[in-house]
Amino acid sequence: MTTRPKLLLVDDEPAIRKLLGAALARGDYRIVEAGTAREALNAVQIDKPEAVLLDLGLPDRDGLELVPLLKAAGVALIVVSARDATEQKVAALDLGADDYVTKPFDTEEVLARVRTALRHRLALSTDAAMLTIGAIEIDLDARTVLNRGEEVHLTPKEYAFLAELARHPGKVVTHSQLLREVWGPGHENDVEYLRVAVRGVRRKLGEDLAGGSIIRNEPGIGYRLRG
Repeated sequence: MTTRPKLLLVDDEPAIRKLLGAALARGDYRIVEAGTAREALNAVQIDKPEAVLLDLGLPDRDGLELVPLLKAAGVALIVVSARDATEQKVAALDLGADDYVTKPFDTEEVLARVRTALRHRLALSTDAAMLTIGAIEIDLDARTVLNRGEEVHLTPKEYAFLAELARHPGKVVTHSQLLREVWGPGHENDVEYLRVAVRGVRRKLGEDLAGGSIIRNEPGIGYRLRG
């Protein structure tokens, strides 16, 4: 028997929680509710939901501050907010939110967004943890990198940089995402950190693969691993 997905609703308005909760219950989801940031952080640790629907206007903390904290728990995260300014949406998505729905909303649309976010989360969790590109093998579970069977000794930052690219093989990962994930919030503009990491990884992996380094630079945007 398949367990019904558990969703956490974070909103300080009981009427909104009631409306969303009723719609999600019809979609056969189990519901946990929180009215404050503190309650949300406790619930994500105790109840371990698969997805979170997050309002940004919380009484004790700005919801944007919660986005990376909740995403660190491995949940799918959809912001449901009355803030409709483009910069707010961009900020939430850059911080890791999977989707953004503005109030007032259509409950059927929210259900569709939830289904999509959960499918994406499942796809990520079932992806192979081993990536092979030519002679290079990256094992994300074992946290090892091999070149022609020999272990490559990377610094913690070099490995974290390479691992972030390996989680999105063939896709461009932006400078800001790499800096945020590897060096932390507040370093999104320290592009020189990336240049140093790239030089170190390329040197240690070697440039002996056909076509050169497995790390491709997308000028002004980010980096990607060769597919």
